[in-house]
Amino acid sequence: MKLRTLKQIKNLKNKRVLVRVDFNVPVNNGKILDDERIKLSVPTIEYLLKKKAKVILLTHLGRPAGYNGKGKSGYDKKFALTSVVKKASELLNKEIKFVEDIKIGRAKDQELYFANAEKEIAKMKDGEIVMLENMRFFPEEAKEITKLSKKIAKLGDIFVLDGFAVAHREAASVSGVAKYLPSFAGFLLEKEIINLNKVTEKPKSPFVVVLGGAKVETKAPVLKNLLPKADYVLIGGGVFNTYLKAVGYKLGGSLVDNDYLKDSLKYCKTMKVIKPIDVVVGTEDGKHYEVLKVNSKLEIKNSKLAILDIGPATIRLYAEYIKKAKTLVWNGAMGYFEKRVYSTGTLSVARLVASRARGRAFGVIGGGETLEAMERVKMTEFVDLVSTGGGAMLEYLAGKKLPGIRALIS
Repeated sequence: MKLRTLKQIKNLKNKRVLVRVDFNVPVNNGKILDDERIKLSVPTIEYLLKKKAKVILLTHLGRPAGYNGKGKSGYDKKFALTSVVKKASELLNKEIKFVEDIKIGRAKDQELYFANAEKEIAKMKDGEIVMLENMRFFPEEAKEITKLSKKIAKLGDIFVLDGFAVAHREAASVSGVAKYLPSFAGFLLEKEIINLNKVTEKPKSPFVVVLGGAKVETKAPVLKNLLPKADYVLIGGGVFNTYLKAVGYKLGGSLVDNDYLKDSLKYCKTMKVIKPIDVVVGTEDGKHYEVLKVNSKLEIKNSKLAILDIGPATIRLYAEYIKKAKTLVWNGAMGYFEKRVYSTGTLSVARLVASRARGRAFGVIGGGETLEAMERVKMTEFVDLVSTGGGAMLEYLAGKKLPGIRALIS
């Protein structure tokens, strides 16, 4: 796979460069709670400015009223990009012109889309930046994307994708526009692909994968693709619960994905998959819990009780595998770690992975819960790659061809 990258563009001066970033940051009452995603794309934007390009930023924010990825959306003041533009301007120390176009979704005539944007872009000088409104305000962003893709493409001369977290989206502002313009990967996207390829192509052995979380549907394809390459896969959370259910255990109110019982049995029965030997069973409120061994006697009859964490013996067992790893991938919590009494397993794995990464092993983590756990133990900086895209990372590790990246391959 040969990725077309930003530095391959010979002349950027006076070029209108559309940059699809992922500035989908948490916002509360107009205040940005975490600006990390914006910071990560600063190097790409600064490089373009240095080369005297006209930079046109595209992003989405949240899920506006009516947005369901099926062609329904519209303007939603709560998700307007005003606060994002302000923060990006601060981080770049550069004014960004915010183009508030029509109240998209209220106009039936698509010809009005980008009317203001076209005027502002025509007035731009080299080294200036504008940001267009939330891409998810357009009903056509995620469905019947061809017309919108062409309209976006008319605003630029070159397209740069710098948001790995959206690379798995078949969207007008991601994969759509790339069909109509010379398209390249920004620095952030390039970095993520290079590092993930270290895992998917020639990982150093022992290669240890840690998989947990609630969504077994996203983990099953990863298991299928990485099992032949991995030395060991350590499982927990809903992934393990689903396997237990598949082999006949009664699990009370434990989180289980009944649609993936067969897949779980198929992939988890191999000796490469290391399973918990004890678990923490308790009530959701954390008032009642106990550690139980995973054996033939394990049975949870009460629907108010559930497996909510891996036990201390399992933590010690998993530590032995993680401490010997040369390549590490972690995605998904080991249990209901949002509750303090059930956070021990997940936070222990976070410390173990971070302690092994950056030197002794190449460590990659991704996914919202995984990142949150690593931040709670204050060890994020010790991981080689903190992937910005949980869903995109899982699809890439599953061997899928991501729509946004497919368009950037020579």
